[in-house]
Amino acid sequence: MVLAQDGVTPIRLACLDLAGTTIGDIAMIERAFAEAIATQGIVPGTGAYARAMVHVHRSRGCPKIDIFRGIFPDNEAQAQAANLTFERSFEGAVERSGLVPLPGTVEALDKLRGAGVKICLITGFSRATLGRVLSALSWSDKVDLALCPEDAGRGRPMPDMVLSAVLRLGIADVRQVAVAGGSESDMLCGRRAGASVIAGLLTGAHSRERLLKGGATHILDSVAGLPELVLGGVPAGTPVGASTH
Repeated sequence: MVLAQDGVTPIRLACLDLAGTTIGDIAMIERAFAEAIATQGIVPGTGAYARAMVHVHRSRGCPKIDIFRGIFPDNEAQAQAANLTFERSFEGAVERSGLVPLPGTVEALDKLRGAGVKICLITGFSRATLGRVLSALSWSDKVDLALCPEDAGRGRPMPDMVLSAVLRLGIADVRQVAVAGGSESDMLCGRRAGASVIAGLLTGAHSRERLLKGGATHILDSVAGLPELVLGGVPAGTPVGASTH
């Protein structure tokens, strides 16, 4: 079990993002976005394409369908078609190339679970895509739960997935939750859910500045540093692994 130290709230649940947090190859996702946008007539080399990809980058971590709705705000059919292409492209890439955990991820999961911390993976993927990802990873013995926006009501930056994990896994207090991710929306989600540890990871899509703006309590080089943070009883607000300046 994780023991409280000097008034520090013990962590019982870690909610971890997928792409850029526990699994690598963000480029695979970027390519899927580019292909999806191109099928709707927004092709590389145009101003519209550049603006669309800026929106994609800024919105990383949010539900994929919401990202496409931001690109095609007045055309739900286009947004849905682009989202379907994205899913097919990304799932096809997963089937061809597989998925590789980021260095230290498997060891971090084992350390956390070995100390009695429950693990929930949270993502902006659809349930179908999440299923493909989990199948490719074969992590059934390393995580307790995996949630997508469809499972919780709303995706990030809303707190629904973290709060759903708290309820489903029987966590008594939201302060017993650590959230880790590489996007500003991950940080906002953790803050809105009331997590006491909100770890911004430099392996993800957004910069240290964006992560801090979203509400990160700690900045880590990667998820490999999370066990030391949450098991060591480091008070929230103490930057670990990198400076906040």
